[in-house]
Amino acid sequence: MEARAGAPALLLLLILSASSAASAANPIPRRSLAGDVVSFASSTVNPRLKSLTDAFAPQVRRELGYCIKDTTFNFSSNPAFLVDCMKDGDLPQRVCTAAELKFYFESILDSVGRKNYVRPNRNCNLTSWIDGCEPGWGCTADAGQEVDLQDATNFPPRTVDCRGCCPGFFCPHGLTCMIPCPLGAYCPQSTLNKTTGICDPYNYQPPPGKPNHTCGGADRWSDVLSTDDVFCPPGYYCPSTITKLDCSSGFYCRKGSTTQTKCLSKGSCKPNSATQDITIFGALLVGALSLVLLVIYNFSGQLLTNREKRQAKSREAAARHARETVQARERWKSAKDVAKKHAIGLQSSLSRTFSRKKTLRTHEPPKGGSGLHPPEEPDAKESGGKKNDNLTDTMHSLEENPEKDNVEAGEKRRKGRHAHTQSQIFKYAYGQLEKEKAMEQQSSSSNLTLSGVISMATDEDIKTRPRIEIAFKDLTLTLKGSKKKLLRSVTGKLMPGRVAAVMGPSGAGKTTFLSAIAGKATGCETTGMILINGKIEPLRAYKKIIGFVPQDDIVHGNLTVQENLWFNARCRLSADMSQADKVLVVERVIEALGLQAVRDSLVGTVEQRGISGGQRKRVNVGLEMVMEPSVLILDEPTSGLDSASSLLLLRALRREALEGVNISMVVHQPSYTLYKMFDDLILLAKGGLTVYHGPVKKVEEYFQGLGIVVPDRVNPPDYYIDILEGIVKPNTNEAVNVKDLPLRWMLHNGYEVPQDMLQSSSDAESSFRGSEGSHSPEADPGVWGNVRDIVGQKKDEFDYNKSSEDLSNRHTPGILRQYKYYLGRCGKQRLREARIQGVDYMILGLAGICLGTLAKVSDETFGALGYTYTVIAVSLLCKIGALRSFSLEKIHYWRERASGMSSLAYFLSKDTIDHINTIIKPIVYLSMFYFFNNPRSSIWENYIVLVALVYCVTGIGYTFAIFFQPGSAQLWSALLPVVLTLVSSEQKGTIFASLCYTKWALEAFVIANAQRYSGVWLITRCGSLSKTGYDIDDKLLCIIILVANGIVFRCIAFFCMVIFQKH
Repeated sequence: MEARAGAPALLLLLILSASSAASAANPIPRRSLAGDVVSFASSTVNPRLKSLTDAFAPQVRRELGYCIKDTTFNFSSNPAFLVDCMKDGDLPQRVCTAAELKFYFESILDSVGRKNYVRPNRNCNLTSWIDGCEPGWGCTADAGQEVDLQDATNFPPRTVDCRGCCPGFFCPHGLTCMIPCPLGAYCPQSTLNKTTGICDPYNYQPPPGKPNHTCGGADRWSDVLSTDDVFCPPGYYCPSTITKLDCSSGFYCRKGSTTQTKCLSKGSCKPNSATQDITIFGALLVGALSLVLLVIYNFSGQLLTNREKRQAKSREAAARHARETVQARERWKSAKDVAKKHAIGLQSSLSRTFSRKKTLRTHEPPKGGSGLHPPEEPDAKESGGKKNDNLTDTMHSLEENPEKDNVEAGEKRRKGRHAHTQSQIFKYAYGQLEKEKAMEQQSSSSNLTLSGVISMATDEDIKTRPRIEIAFKDLTLTLKGSKKKLLRSVTGKLMPGRVAAVMGPSGAGKTTFLSAIAGKATGCETTGMILINGKIEPLRAYKKIIGFVPQDDIVHGNLTVQENLWFNARCRLSADMSQADKVLVVERVIEALGLQAVRDSLVGTVEQRGISGGQRKRVNVGLEMVMEPSVLILDEPTSGLDSASSLLLLRALRREALEGVNISMVVHQPSYTLYKMFDDLILLAKGGLTVYHGPVKKVEEYFQGLGIVVPDRVNPPDYYIDILEGIVKPNTNEAVNVKDLPLRWMLHNGYEVPQDMLQSSSDAESSFRGSEGSHSPEADPGVWGNVRDIVGQKKDEFDYNKSSEDLSNRHTPGILRQYKYYLGRCGKQRLREARIQGVDYMILGLAGICLGTLAKVSDETFGALGYTYTVIAVSLLCKIGALRSFSLEKIHYWRERASGMSSLAYFLSKDTIDHINTIIKPIVYLSMFYFFNNPRSSIWENYIVLVALVYCVTGIGYTFAIFFQPGSAQLWSALLPVVLTLVSSEQKGTIFASLCYTKWALEAFVIANAQRYSGVWLITRCGSLSKTGYDIDDKLLCIIILVANGIVFRCIAFFCMVIFQKH
């Protein structure tokens, strides 16, 4: 490492000396006029000095490519400093040759690069030490000695005419030649400080005992840590190596500056300012950004509000129009009935009159002209009926689709243009709803029964969905690892168009039974037979038309009721269904569940109050109802609801059953009214054994046959569950054991009975207890059994979700359309979380202020310390923000994924919305950090690197949010950037450091800043980059690696989201 640190100085100064060789090949004649000398130097010497470095370019790129980009060295923009050295015409005789430069820097390397002397050589050794060997002094080549500056082998003898080094050059201690100072250096002739005895502004002393030996020029050029004697001081700028000018007001000059840099504000820079105070601009930038974000937020919020108001007005107008239409239809129907009654009476009277006349004038031919002639009456009646029927059909068609004519005409005039308006769509939806209400009222007054046999079922408006009949025989579920039985020998059938209730005590396997029916029982070995419409098919193949309502209310709290339902409808209904029909479905569900009053209210979260718990439960059910399922399975939908809400919910489910939906639900302690509304009852005992499975109206008759009679004023399901729980003993004279009830049911229906159930009551009891989970120590599965259970569960979950077989015949929207729907939903959610986003921005800004103030830019390390803190702080804060994208919505995603929605569309929509933070957060941080820290690199360069860093850590945050629990994810997000920063700094050059994203982020920041240090800073830059192992050309590579890390971690996060599922 030390060798690499000294190599830059060697080859760099080799270039500098070679730059002076041009004048050796062309000796300059003495001139009497200094102006001619300057002109000659400008036109001849200086261009040749610059062009000569091209010969050394390959060597520079090979040895110093990691820290030098431009191999053409410009040691001065003004060659006037050469005048003094050219007066005597011996400048070529005093400039170091390639051999001397090589020897000098090899000596520096041997002495670890920090010594101010070289090894003994031909001109300066133990026996010969002339004045030219002292620091700041040099000599001319001996008389008659030809000096070849390209000679890299031989030392020319330089022992005559020793004097101080020329201004603009430096003369190393131990050599008798001169090297030109680089651009940005200030190398004047030194003067003796009589107080200290030091040659100012350099730190060497004249040799003692030699009164004629005066102070010479500069003695060395090194990195800024070793000595900054030749650096142009801060507050000044040096256009040439012998000129130092004060920095003017309104400008600032950093150390090593060759020009003045204009301040953003003239008042922020006083004369001789080394830097500018630009904190006020950072505050202004933050204010402007806050104003823009506030305007966007308010505009978006106002836009959403206006849209909701327009929708509300359209709904009100449509509902009013629908009611008026129905009322007009009813009035027309009443008037038509009255007219028909009068017509029938008039017809009967005329018939009697004609019959009397006919008996009197039997032989007279009938006379025409009478519009009431009996043969013509049927025609007249038929024509009138046709007229009325045509009018009625017109009203029906207008009611059913009021925009039909407009749509057809619009499609002819404007092909591809959306002809439906929001008002027309709502008119259609509410017209259908009012019609259904009228039919329901009419049917309820006649023969409406809870069994579902009503006249409305034959109406064309009741659409029949694909019917699915589920039959199961000897259904048994056993955990794969521990061999524990969850269900045993369950046999029965679930019929479409019927509502079945699954009841039983706690631990009876009710939810497990429904999960098995739905194909969601994971980690279990399933035996027995399940038939779908009489065929052996997996029910998961119908998951697009199966609705599963979980026990927990998994609803997006930062969306309104209508937004939740409408999103599910758009993603899960058929893509061929028109928007008007989808609106009708949503409106029907909202009305059926009694959610009209809260349709525009936020559902609410733990932190934000929303709708009531009962309303939330109904929304949870509505999410599955809006997709028009053929099978609807509900896990305790009435838990937490009062009797009125439960009744409302069950009526809505019965309305679904009328369309042929197969409905099954787990119910705890229903009221007697609710109990009588069910068609079938499945009663399970502990251990997953069936006690009863049949119609509700026959359950009491069956148990009476067993001698179990429900007492008066006792709800039958409560009584049966209390018996199965062991709380109540059966009120019977027969010796009926509760443990024998499953066996009695099997024998009653002629089912095959397992052998262990035919044993004695004690054995049956132990078997029963073993099946409910209190198994003996011999059956204890142990740790490995539980592990096998978990592994089997994960495998089954993956198989269920990746199942590509689809027998539902429903073509839902593709990935792109779902991505569009997800994107709109995520956008609304983020707008409603603007306060949280604002807190994130405020914390980032405060971090920028603190780090920008405490970690000032160091010219020696190019601001590496401040950038290290930046990488850690930005990584931590952005990861914490990224955790919210997935950590809080895992259960929502699992539910949507199980229903067939696209995981890729969900993930991409989240990532797309987070790109807004990827763009804005670097601006917020830099608006504080950059203007307080004030590095030399531009704000644009810092912004590009910071965007790549935020993109990278956001992907890492996704992975943590999906793979870990929220607490563990936050801990990893806090620890990882600190650990990786330590690893990358302590294990430099190893593969472990290359795997740390913090290494690439810090390198990009440091390189962007180091590129602004040139000229006199080259040795410092090369030494610093050599120590850290960075390359000046790798800034783009660092950014690419950061972006690639972000992409890779996003792929890992998506993989984890699809594969892993934790409950």
